[in-house]
Amino acid sequence: MVIGATGQIGRAAVRALAEDGWAVTAVSRGGGRHGDLPGGVRELRADREDDAALGAVLGDGVDVVVDTVAYGQAHARQLASFADRIGSAVVISSGAVYEDAEGRGFDTQGEPDGAPRYPVPIAESQRTVAPGDATYSTRKVGLERELLALGGRLPVTLLRAGAVHGPHCRTPRELYFVKRNLDGRRTRVLAYGGRSRFHPVGVRNLAELVRLAAARPGSRALNAGDPEAPTIAEIGAEIDAVMGVETETVLVEGAPPAPNVGDTPWSIEHPVVYDMAAAERELGYRPVMTYADSLPETVGWLTDRLREGRGWEEAFPAMVRSYTTGLFDYPAEDAWLAGRG
Repeated sequence: MVIGATGQIGRAAVRALAEDGWAVTAVSRGGGRHGDLPGGVRELRADREDDAALGAVLGDGVDVVVDTVAYGQAHARQLASFADRIGSAVVISSGAVYEDAEGRGFDTQGEPDGAPRYPVPIAESQRTVAPGDATYSTRKVGLERELLALGGRLPVTLLRAGAVHGPHCRTPRELYFVKRNLDGRRTRVLAYGGRSRFHPVGVRNLAELVRLAAARPGSRALNAGDPEAPTIAEIGAEIDAVMGVETETVLVEGAPPAPNVGDTPWSIEHPVVYDMAAAERELGYRPVMTYADSLPETVGWLTDRLREGRGWEEAFPAMVRSYTTGLFDYPAEDAWLAGRG
C-alpha cells in the first residue's frame, strides 16, 4: 500500500512496485483513477490524518506500507498503532536531518556563519538535529527516531532523500533555468562561483530504492541520491543542452552580490553530497538513470506547464512559498549587470 500515491514520489513508487509484481493499493486524499498509474492498481481514498480512514484502507493488513507523506512523531505513532497489520514499511525522510560538527544544518543557513559544513560525502552515521515540531528537519528526525525504536515490531526503512527532481514536482528547482531560457534570458549570474552542489535524487532512482527496500525489510536509515552530485553550473549547462540554447554565465565568488541576484534553489556555500555506499551494500542499489538522463523528461514537463497560459506563480505555488517571487527578478539582475559594466 502506497500512501500519498498521487504525489511525485508516490506515482513513481506505485509504478515501480507494480512492474516488480506487487499487488499495489494506491491511497490518496482524492482517490479516483489516475491515467498514468499502471493497470491493475487498486485506488482508494483516505486522508492519512484520519486514523479511522487509514485503518479502513489497511483492512486485514498488507505486506508493505510505503509512506511518502509522513512528517513528525504523530505520523510515526499512527503507523506504530497499525504495526500488527503491516509486515514492514518504507518511509520517505530527508537529508535535511543532518547537522555538522558545530550544530549547523539546513535550519541555520540564514544565520551569520550558519551555513553547515558537512563532510563530503555525508554518511548515515553523521549526527542529526534534535527532534521536535518546529521545522521540517526536526519533524523528520522525530519521525525517524520513533519508527526506528519499533525495531522488529515494525521493520522500517527510512530513505533520506536528497533534492528530489522529475515530473510532477511541486518545487522544481530546474524551473530556475528552464523559465529563463524560455523567457529569452541569455545571461545569468551564479553565486559561489557556480560550484554549489546539492545532491539530487531523481524520482525514478528514489522509486528504485523503494522497490528494493520493500523486498528487503529492515530497520535502518539510508541516504537516497543520484549517482552524482553536479555543480549548479553543470546543471545549467545540461539544461541549456536539452533546450538547445547558448547562454553566458557570470560567476560570482562568495554570496549572492545583491538581493535576488545569483541566488538559486541550489545555491549553498558548502557542498551537500550524500554517501550512497550503505544503500548499495544493504539493498543492492544501482541507479536507473543519471541526472543528465532525467532532464529531457523534466524539461519537457516544465515547458508544457509554463505554456499552459498560467503564470509560474500559479503553476507552482509551492515554489513561491519556498523561494519567494525573487527567483525571476530580471530588473534586479539587469541593474547589477549594468553596474559592473
